[in-house]
This record gives sequence, C-alpha cells and structure tokens, in this order.
Amino acid sequence: MCTSVQPVEWTTDLKNQNFDGIVLVTQSHDTLPPELECLKAPLQDYSSVDSGLGEEVVILKVHGLPGNRLVFASTGPVNRDYDDARRFSDAAVNGIKRALKAGMQRPLLVCPPHKDYKNNTLVAALGALHALYMPLEVREGKVKPNDYKVCVLGLWATNEAQGKRLVELAEALESGRLACRDIGGSDPERMAAPRAAEYVLDLFKDSPVQVEVLSDLKVLEKEYPCLAAVNRCASSVPRHQARVIKLQYCGEGPIQKTLMLVGKGITYDTGGADIKAGGVMAGMHRDKCGAAAVAGFFQILAKLKPKHLKVVGSMAMVRNSVGADCYVADELVVSRAGRRVRVGNTDAEGRMVMVDLLCEMKEKAVCETSPQLFTIATLTGHAIRAMGPNYSIIMDNGPAHRSENAAQWQRAGEVLGDLFEVSSIRREDYEFHKGKSEYEDILQCNNLPSSATPRGHQTPAAFLIMASGLDKHGVDSNAPLPYSHIDIAGSSGPFPGVPTGAPIVAMATNYILSDVL
Repeated sequence: MCTSVQPVEWTTDLKNQNFDGIVLVTQSHDTLPPELECLKAPLQDYSSVDSGLGEEVVILKVHGLPGNRLVFASTGPVNRDYDDARRFSDAAVNGIKRALKAGMQRPLLVCPPHKDYKNNTLVAALGALHALYMPLEVREGKVKPNDYKVCVLGLWATNEAQGKRLVELAEALESGRLACRDIGGSDPERMAAPRAAEYVLDLFKDSPVQVEVLSDLKVLEKEYPCLAAVNRCASSVPRHQARVIKLQYCGEGPIQKTLMLVGKGITYDTGGADIKAGGVMAGMHRDKCGAAAVAGFFQILAKLKPKHLKVVGSMAMVRNSVGADCYVADELVVSRAGRRVRVGNTDAEGRMVMVDLLCEMKEKAVCETSPQLFTIATLTGHAIRAMGPNYSIIMDNGPAHRSENAAQWQRAGEVLGDLFEVSSIRREDYEFHKGKSEYEDILQCNNLPSSATPRGHQTPAAFLIMASGLDKHGVDSNAPLPYSHIDIAGSSGPFPGVPTGAPIVAMATNYILSDVL
C-alpha cells in the first residue's frame, strides 16, 4: 500500500530544466516581482490580443522556460471584503489541472509572495497537491502506470531556507490530508472498519504514534453501549464489524497541552431502520470523514513531531446497517455515563457512536495537563443548509467559550484557507434533548431530518454533552473541561469528488504551526 505523498522539490532557479513547464499563480502579470521579470513580457504580449487574460487559465509557448511552457492561472482580485487565502489554492488547482492536460510531468509551481497573505505560497502548494491526489483504490488497483499523477511537483522559492521550509510543511500537511482522503473517500468495502484499522496500523508502523484497536464485541458492548447499539446489525457480518481505533502521540519535553479527539467513522450509513430513502443514500461512505480527520492529524504529528504536546484520539469505525437485528427508534440505551437515552431516529447514529468515547475522554481528561476535548464529524445536513458546502462549523461549551477556543480555530483556519464558521450551543439545544417522559433521561433525536429541524446542527452538541456527562464539567463545576464540537458535513468535500481533508490544516495551524506561520 502506497501512502507516500506526491514527490515535491524546491528550486530558486526559474529556468531549471529539470522541470517541463511553469505554472504561475498570481493576481496579475503587472505585479510580478523583479525575480520573475522574464515572465512579464510574454504575458503582456498575450494580453495585447486577448483582453480575457486573467479570467481563464491559459498556456503559452515561451522559449527558454522549462519545457518552453507557461501556464498562467490568475487568482483574480484578492483584496475585496470577501476574498481569502483560498484564491491562491483555487488558482493552483486550476493551473495544475491545465498542466496535466498539457502533458506536464514535472511542473514547477510559481506563486510569488503577497504582502497581505504571507503564507500564500504554501496555500498554493497545498492546492496543487490536492489536484494531484490519486485515490487509494486507483493506486492499489494499478489502474495507472504510476502511483502519482506527475513525477515531481516543483515549488519555486526566493531562497534556500524558504524552499526547504516550504517543502517540509507542504509534505507534512499533505501527508495528513492524504491519509484523511484515503480513509474518508474510499468505498464502504475497502474502508470497512476492519480494513480501516489495518490501514491505520500500517500507516503508523515505526512512528511516534501508538495505535490500539478494539474489536471484541463484548468489550464494545460493555465499554461503549451506544456505539454497540449501532453496530448490532453490522456485527453479524465479520467484514463489517466495528472497530474502535485508539491513537496517542506524546511530544518531547514537559506536556503543556493535551488534545483529546473523537472522530465519527461511519463506514456506511444506510440510515438504519429509519432508512435513507429517495436516493439520498448515495455518498454515505463519506460519513467517516471525522474519524479520517483524526487519523490525518496524527499523521501530521508523526511528521512534524511537535514538542510539549500530547494528543489522544479515538476513531469510532462503525457501519450503520439495516436488517433484522438493527437498533430501532423507541429503544432505551444506557450510555457509558449512566444516562438513559431514548432513540428517536436511527439515522442520528453519529452522535451515538461518539458519545461513549467522549465520555471516556472526559474520564481521562481530569488527569491530563490543560486538556481540550473535541468531537469531529460529518454530523448533520443542517450544517450545509446553515453555512453552505465549504465551511466547517465549530461550537464551544462554556469552558471552551470562555477561552475563546472557537474564535482561535476560526482565525487559524483563515491562515491557510481551511475555513470555519462559529455557532453557539444555547439553552434551547439542551431543552430539545431532555427526556420527554419518566422512562428516559435524554432524547437522542426527533424523527425529522436535521435539515428540517430548527438548530439542527447545534442540538447534537448538546446531546453529546448531556449523554457523556460533560454537563457536570461546565463553568459552574469544580472541574470545568473545555469541549468543542466540529461539524464538517459541509467542508469534507463534494461527492462525486475528492475529500478535502478538513479540518486538519486548521488544527495543525492552531496547535503545531502557530509560531511558524
């Protein structure tokens, strides 16, 4: 299994003949710095016959350049109220796609620094690498002659130090996104829970990340009863049986912060007994992108090895199958925290598979240094309806809100274009999930889709807090624990299409690279 990143090299020589074409990403040829003066004249000549230069990607024949080819992918304006760093990654994606059509195998990406976006060159590099991702099934099936779309991606830098750092960061971040895409984007059989566990074990072999896989059904039933309820139907099919994958990284030196991550890994979501009807089941293999993000972040940790940071992760890899033994609405399930949960909708399985793992993290957190707890999930259609298809949503409990955690994530996301919107968990969200009779303490969900439910992406966070017992660790407690829920239903990527790897770039920016970027 090939899990290595597309080969990347840096150069300060614009006319390096080891490459076979240049892909220029910038706003306009008029603003090129002196080092790129040789690119200005051919673009000026082209603009004299085509006033649309800058509106579409163009390719020019320019003697003396690598491969005698220049692809120009304009970012368009980047200084308006609504512009952000994605202008550079979007342009790089378009430029690399055009380079591939032209037959380039050694493209040199040139993205000159911009005064308002100090990391725009790295953003463009990540855009190019996204365009060059080759799906796991294509690599394993030897559909293509090579495991990479090009032999090498070149990155132009103004000096050696910048070039080395650019390649180091691009490779580390892309290695995490590659793992995230492999797990999140692969089909329901290739990345069924047992095979996902094999992938993760192989990925972190001989690395500083420790991996433990729980597969025994009796252990899962005892330790994670809500997860086991969802797994009940799939457990009768050995290749679909659930796995809980536990990860741990402990950096050198005294630990100053502990991150505790729980990722939703629904390998396929039929909806269960509340089945996804009317053609909306297609694409539900992507319901594991939260767990995929957890694995991807650990891969970045393994590459960059940050000091003074401990990270604990749990991937809840479960298939929500439908059949004679599937869990159904009206069932009462007692969570790990001892809360009696009334199932309202079997298609709200994501919160069920995460809640006991979150409870376990809560139990461990009281002994950790400066803990922060997170759940990451493609949880609700409401997230897409509320914020659109390109944004992660983060929402804090009381202790996390007091430390402005969501705002910090939003700022971190702006740096490299892994963007966040901020929502709030309100009293109505807690009221929504209170038990409606003396039989239950908590109602898991109503019987409507989240997209048809007011506050449909906020209420699940309240459920996770209540059913895990985190409500006993709010701002009014003696042991407050900061917790944030992240819904990536919108940002995880299109289907059909390639997963984005969200939100691991923002996570790495916030906790690993804050002193670098």
